[in-house]
Amino acid sequence: MIYWFDLLGVAVFAVSGALAAMQAGLDLFGLLVIAAMTAVGGGTLRDLLLNRHPVFWMKDTRYLLVIVASALAALVVGPFPGHAIAVLKIADALGLALFALCGTEIAEEHGVRPMPALLMGTLTACGGGVLRDLLSGQAPLLLRKDIYATAAIGGIALYFALKAMGVPMRWAFVLGMVGVAALRLAALYFGWQLPALQMLQLH
Repeated sequence: MIYWFDLLGVAVFAVSGALAAMQAGLDLFGLLVIAAMTAVGGGTLRDLLLNRHPVFWMKDTRYLLVIVASALAALVVGPFPGHAIAVLKIADALGLALFALCGTEIAEEHGVRPMPALLMGTLTACGGGVLRDLLSGQAPLLLRKDIYATAAIGGIALYFALKAMGVPMRWAFVLGMVGVAALRLAALYFGWQLPALQMLQLH
């Protein structure tokens, strides 16, 4: 189950990266590069930190095939700017949810305890999006007031809480993903943001 969810996460994040590249006016090569970095950037960092070799996309070429196919499919959506922005946000929220829980589960499989596993899941979920935003000339969502990494952390925390209450892992996994996606999409719809910190004025 983890493998297929991971492939699905790669697909939706590749779409997210491709749409961002089209919004930035990049060519086909730039589109494929940003799609790939968005899709596998966070997972690559996770694997390096877990000393997991070879990195997942290097030992299984399905990941690269999914990235190329998804990026090219996004070209169908690209000519419609209004739709593209909405699809970009939805694809990003779904990718965030899929990668957050897949990254956490992979860390658990390598014997990582819950708190570091939560951080690994958050890194997996947010790393690719940060690279996408940087390469497409935007301020990374992670560094803005948007509820982004917070959504990943909340869903992963829900996953661990449900497991601690005896909920079967499969259901805890799915409900954790739903929690991430629901929180992120609700934040987008209702305009929820984290409070900005203000510099204290000393007199």
